[in-house]
Amino acid sequence: MSSKTKHSKIRNTGILFELLTRQITVDVLNNDKKGSAAKILKEFFNKNTQLGKEYELYRVLTVENYKSETKANHLVDAVIKARIKLNESSLKREKYNLIKEVRSNYDISDFFMARIPNYKVNASIFKLFSTKETLKPQAETESRFTIIENITRKNISIKKKENIVVEGYKKQEKDLRLLAYSILVEKFNKKYSNLSANQRNLLKEYINNISNTNSLKEFIETETIKVKKQLQSHLPKVTDKVTKIKLKEAINQAETLMKGRIVEDKQVVTLMRYYQLVKELKNV
Repeated sequence: MSSKTKHSKIRNTGILFELLTRQITVDVLNNDKKGSAAKILKEFFNKNTQLGKEYELYRVLTVENYKSETKANHLVDAVIKARIKLNESSLKREKYNLIKEVRSNYDISDFFMARIPNYKVNASIFKLFSTKETLKPQAETESRFTIIENITRKNISIKKKENIVVEGYKKQEKDLRLLAYSILVEKFNKKYSNLSANQRNLLKEYINNISNTNSLKEFIETETIKVKKQLQSHLPKVTDKVTKIKLKEAINQAETLMKGRIVEDKQVVTLMRYYQLVKELKNV
C-alpha cells in the first residue's frame, strides 16, 4: 500500500455534506417538490449513523476557534481519537449507499462540480482521518497545520511547523448533536420568501454555475443590460431632482457589473439590489 494518502472528494464526509446542503438550496429555488437532497441528508446524516457522527467531527475542526495553538492541537488529537472509535465498515457502507442515492437523483458530474470554499481544510481532515493508511511525516504535518491554522485563524510559520513536536493529550469526547436539516430549509424559505422572480433566478444561476465562471459571467452581462434599460425607461418619470441624480449614478455604475474576467460575490449582490431598485420604481 502506498505511504501517501490521496484526497478523495467523493469520500470526503465534510464535502459531501456541503454539496448536499447546497443542493437543497437549488432544489428549493427550482420548486423541486421531491426534495431528494433533503431526504438524503436526513437519512444519512443523523446522530444514529456513522456518517452523521463523522460529519460532526469534521464540523468541530472547521468551526471551532481557539487562540491557543496548544488548545487547538489538543482538540485535533481528541477528534482523531473519537474518529478511531467509529465503525469503519459501517461508515464505508453508508458512504457507498449515499453516493448511490445521489447518482440516482442527480447528475454526479454536476453535483461534484461546485467550488467548496473550505476545500483545503476538509481535504486535510480527510487525510488525518484515513487511519488505515500511513501519512508521510511531511503530509501529516501539512494536514495538521492547515487544520490548526483554521482553528486559530492565523498562519503558523514554516520554522514552527518544522520544529514543533505534537504531543498527545486526553480530552473528554463531546456529545454528537443531531443535524437539524429541517431548520436549515425553514430558515432558507423564511429568509428568501420575498425575493422577486428575477432575484430567485439570479440566485439559482449563481449556485448552479458557481464553478462555471464563463456561463455565469454571460448571464450577469445579459441581465445587467436588461436592468440598465429598465432603469433608463423609468428615468423620465422621476420628478424629484435628487432621486433623478441618484438614479443616473446607479445607471452609470451598472457598467461595473460587467468588468473583470470572473464573477465575484459582490457583483451578484449588486445585481440583486438593482433588481430591487427596478421593483421599487415599478411600485412607485
